[in-house]
Amino acid sequence: MSAPLSLAHVHGADAPPLIEHTIGEALAIAARRWGEHDALVSVAQGIRWSFAELLERADALAAGLLAMGMERGDRIGIWAPNCAEWTLTQFAAARAGLILVTINPAYRVEEAGFTIAKVGLRALVVAAEFKTSDYVGMVEQLCPELPGSAPGRLQAPGQPSLAIVAKIGGATRPGWLDFDAISAHATPADHDELARIGPTLDPRDAINIQFTSGTTGLPKGATLSHRNILNNGYFVGSAMGLGPEDRICIPVPLYHCFGMVMGNLASITLGAAMVYPGPAFDPATVLRTIEAERCTALYGVPTMFIAELAELDRTPVDLSSLRTGCMAGASCPESVMRQVIERMNMRDVTIAYGMTETSPVSFQTAMSDGLEARVGTIGRVQPHLECKLIDEAGAIVAAGETGELCTRGYSVMLGYWDDPDRTADVLDADGWMHSGDLAVIDAQGYGRIVGRLKDMVIRGGENISPREIEEFLYRHPAIEDVTVVGIPDERMGEELCAWIRLRVDAVGDEDEIRAFCRGRIAHYKIPRHIRFVDVFPTTVTGKIQKYLIREAMVAELSPSQEKEVL
Repeated sequence: MSAPLSLAHVHGADAPPLIEHTIGEALAIAARRWGEHDALVSVAQGIRWSFAELLERADALAAGLLAMGMERGDRIGIWAPNCAEWTLTQFAAARAGLILVTINPAYRVEEAGFTIAKVGLRALVVAAEFKTSDYVGMVEQLCPELPGSAPGRLQAPGQPSLAIVAKIGGATRPGWLDFDAISAHATPADHDELARIGPTLDPRDAINIQFTSGTTGLPKGATLSHRNILNNGYFVGSAMGLGPEDRICIPVPLYHCFGMVMGNLASITLGAAMVYPGPAFDPATVLRTIEAERCTALYGVPTMFIAELAELDRTPVDLSSLRTGCMAGASCPESVMRQVIERMNMRDVTIAYGMTETSPVSFQTAMSDGLEARVGTIGRVQPHLECKLIDEAGAIVAAGETGELCTRGYSVMLGYWDDPDRTADVLDADGWMHSGDLAVIDAQGYGRIVGRLKDMVIRGGENISPREIEEFLYRHPAIEDVTVVGIPDERMGEELCAWIRLRVDAVGDEDEIRAFCRGRIAHYKIPRHIRFVDVFPTTVTGKIQKYLIREAMVAELSPSQEKEVL
């Protein structure tokens, strides 16, 4: 038993050692170790690939991309819901040294266009469509020259970097490559080139860009290396005791670290199978998948587990295969955790905390931790990481006191893509990533998040920048001023609320404001609550007091929510 902490400054274990090879090499090692074991099961698609087959398919796709003119360091985007092709693109990119840019499938035209331009995408892989998202239509809106272009040779003045656009499924369409046909472009020389590239790749090379909302408007592209995310997947999976006999049910989105790192990379480093119930979360499908595939681990944010428990009341299934899993994105109510352990058989479930910029996890509970630790803390610091809490002057606070959580170590991002100023805002000269989260670390090293310095809203596990929504709404011709806040919500954790001051003689209409947003920004960014006001509460210097707006909305909406906040 280690001595109690006097300062809120903790170091993770230094064993086992860090992985010092690339993601592409990790897949090759997995194929050698667990060749015929299930690696990827996509239930909705009827796909079941072994580790050996996943490597073979990834190399075929990688060689095809090289044949199309892709080069090491080029950026390739993936804009699709969860599917086998998503993961195939992830590993093909890693094998060829291409930087994978993960695009939220809920994005609309403006957001996707910003992402493509910001990182200079050379290639883009998209689903044909999903639910209300017509990805083909949105890409052609961004690049109207596409239907008249030769496949793989797009020249679009609006997106000058983009040359290769491939479609997963759907009917043949002029200008588009068929995703399944890319591999056929490869020649033996391309496969030889792929084999030459592998040994030249460095684990510290950038391999992934994930866009994350900040507090200053437009999303930022957190740039992550092989070493960042491969190790994080390994240590998160190790904390759950994952191994070759485990099967991870992954209903969380692959575009986010939760799916592609904590799921896919935990799998290839530890030999566990990746099991995707469907393209997007559906509680009934998740439960049926666990029973049919005998999954031993389940991932999700608390709202997902709440929905699964409610579905379990309606559709009893056999969950006896479950043992462990990971819950992250928000704190879990004690009653929910008890049911997850007892009714879902997840006796070894863990809680994790982190941020995209730290690959993502920096704190996690252990399988041996009791209920109190799982509902009241974020666990203890992960191996090979160092975390501290600081006050406004930058001094480390005492254990048990509140301070801003900072992380240093292998998991800290390389920086925000092409954004040195915003990188410098959060990543200091000594390598500390400043989270903006207020936390407490107790004498035993357990962390607890108590608030946020950043003006961020977390809705159902999605980080949303109020500034981004405000800047979008300012474009509405009737809006003179607007401020957006997050307010507590029992189901989603938080919901967006917009207070709007209209121009003189303009008339307020909530439905019209939402219609203005619909199809232009992601659905989860559209404010649920809209109020038209004459004035905002402000300080004497004119700064809007968002906490007063939050308090007013809590009081208006429900006594139970008011009590919860107090």
